[in-house]
Amino acid sequence: MRLLAIETATTACSVALFENDRLIAFAHEMVGRGHAERLLPMIAELPDQGRPDAIVVDCGPGSFTGVRVGVAAARALGLGWEVPVSGYSSTALIAATAFHEADAPPTLAVVLIGGHGEFFVQRFDGKPMRALSPLASLLPEAAARDCAGLPLVGSGAAALAAVQDSADARDIVADARQVMALPEEFRSLPPHPIYGRAPDARLPS
Repeated sequence: MRLLAIETATTACSVALFENDRLIAFAHEMVGRGHAERLLPMIAELPDQGRPDAIVVDCGPGSFTGVRVGVAAARALGLGWEVPVSGYSSTALIAATAFHEADAPPTLAVVLIGGHGEFFVQRFDGKPMRALSPLASLLPEAAARDCAGLPLVGSGAAALAAVQDSADARDIVADARQVMALPEEFRSLPPHPIYGRAPDARLPS
């Protein structure tokens, strides 16, 4: 069975093709905001143009545009290829990546840079991997309290560590190659965007 993993929710744009859980091809680029231009060409460069038996895509949180690009592409390809599509969250993928490294901590907090000066934060336990808190979008002071005493990983880890006066922070980038580090239940989400915070726009009253 072939699985195509798509990652566009963060500053990276990456795709990975697995054959029976074994990585057979990938592409990974730090593109910032260029996901829409790079994603489909990257998939086309994979073996058999990336055609899989199933697709899994990062649903967020992260870049609003990046999340929508990845989810829309995954769903369109799934429809065209007639294969199932599922999702995972960027916080879970980053946590799983950290837990699979040597000397991984038993518990950690994923911290991603959000919008309007807030951080996306979520705490995880590693053995077995499970979420210890729901995803939240918090201002720095509230995020520091929520993650107090925990190692921090993710794009916002260093900034939040400065608020906490902590040195235990690392920027781990989401990477499609690490999808198999996720337990099955974490990569079986519905393929719908996870924005992490309410939209800024409001309907007129």
